[in-house]
Amino acid sequence: MTKIEGNHPQPSMPKRPLMLALTRYLPQEASARRLFLIMVAVFALMAAVSPGTFLSLDSFTSMAFQFPVFGIFALAMMLTMISGGIDLSIVGIANLTSITAASVMARLLPAEATAGESAAFIGLAMLAALAVGLVCGLFNGFAVTKIGIPPILVTLGTMQLYMGTAIVFTKGQAIVGLPELYTAIGNGSVWIIPVPLLIFGLCTWAAYFLLNKQSYGLKLQMLGANPTASAYAGVNNTRVLLRTYALSGMLAAIAGLVIVAQTNSAKADYGTSYILQAILVAVMGGVDPKGGFGKVSGIVMAVLTLQFLSSGLNALHVGNFFKDFMWGIVLLAVMVINEWSNRRKARRLV
Repeated sequence: MTKIEGNHPQPSMPKRPLMLALTRYLPQEASARRLFLIMVAVFALMAAVSPGTFLSLDSFTSMAFQFPVFGIFALAMMLTMISGGIDLSIVGIANLTSITAASVMARLLPAEATAGESAAFIGLAMLAALAVGLVCGLFNGFAVTKIGIPPILVTLGTMQLYMGTAIVFTKGQAIVGLPELYTAIGNGSVWIIPVPLLIFGLCTWAAYFLLNKQSYGLKLQMLGANPTASAYAGVNNTRVLLRTYALSGMLAAIAGLVIVAQTNSAKADYGTSYILQAILVAVMGGVDPKGGFGKVSGIVMAVLTLQFLSSGLNALHVGNFFKDFMWGIVLLAVMVINEWSNRRKARRLV
């Protein structure tokens, strides 16, 4: 039997529109998708306005060294805000822990120490800083859960307490003279990746793991959404809150260790503007200020959006006052859009 050969037209497959195909790779949640599009729009705008400076390798390297600190602060703020509270003492904790670490390294490390001895003292200093951050966070949690003071008042008071303690300990002077091995953490790179960016990545992964892979994340969201219902559901609200403020204190301690490594010094009043930036990033990242909801991916996109905006304005030699103005505009725009979207969704459900 002869086989008939020839070019037969193949049935054409239906083509999916390009935009529909691209939406598969966008965040599925509406607020996260909006924030992603805002981040891309800000990046494209800054790249178009100042392509020579903004798109350079030096610019991206500088950004990678700048945003990890306030990104870690924002993660700490996110955890407490999901619980329905807030932590205004994170910068005070960071400064107190950085002074603790700097004191150990500057006053206990022998002048002619070997590399091994320096590494041992650096490890001891970091452990001491993390311990101080843990104690400060637990103290905040104790005052919130056991004494019953609102979180905003507790952390406002402890912010002054921790900063005052640091000033009394240092008499307002900066602690300098840290070993070069430690400052390499804040200013060095592993291949082409800055070490602070790696630390931020580890903190981000840890926060994601806790919120999404552990029962703690669900309990925290239940507590933030409705403390009474979570208690009836068997959640130990006191334990969850203590753990949350302890984690916030330890994240603040890590941010303090990065700051002291980058600046090669520690002082009681470093980084006071980070508090507002952390709140700004958390709210912009979709964390509900009333508690009960917040995602790590939103924090990362908000951090990148503000860093793109800041670096782009710096490339245009715009002053810091205008930069703060633009940050405020972006925050208000995101909040208005989210509120408008939530009301529209609520009307559809009625």
